[in-house]
Amino acid sequence: MITLKGDSIYLRALEPEDLEFIYAVENDQNIWEVSNTQTPYSRFLIKQYLENAHQDIYEAKQLRLAICQDDDFPAVGLIDLFDFDPRNNRAGIGIVIQKNENKGQNIGSEALELLIKYAFYNLNLHQLYANIGVENAASIALFTKFGFEKIGIKKDWILHHNHYQDEAVFQLINKQI
Repeated sequence: MITLKGDSIYLRALEPEDLEFIYAVENDQNIWEVSNTQTPYSRFLIKQYLENAHQDIYEAKQLRLAICQDDDFPAVGLIDLFDFDPRNNRAGIGIVIQKNENKGQNIGSEALELLIKYAFYNLNLHQLYANIGVENAASIALFTKFGFEKIGIKKDWILHHNHYQDEAVFQLINKQI
């Protein structure tokens, strides 16, 4: 079981009790543009996903962790490693904090720092990348704070409210390897 502890938050493996939280996050249409979601998820599908969440990153090619503030367990967000490529030692990284009142509290920053360290020092990854809409100033600020550099723009990549938006690719190279 993975648990990564920071000063005010911790990251933990998903549990069956996270079903309603994940259901709410995955079905929040306000974040579909950043998660590439196009249709709602049923509780049944999320329950199946949680039943298979025990697979390790080498088997599932992804790792999703709950971001928690208190010891009483409920999640306030999710952070993911996805498109895990052990041959080339890289993965994508993404984060979502569900409620607006939890944003701006350094939660995302602390979670991202914990997962970067885990990816580089436990998984020995050479690089991480993030795909961020160019209009998402908060996410761009968060990732660049940790040294992610913009390496390119995908033009007209995301269709949102009948308007195409560009998406930037940010990359962080592990200089220790």
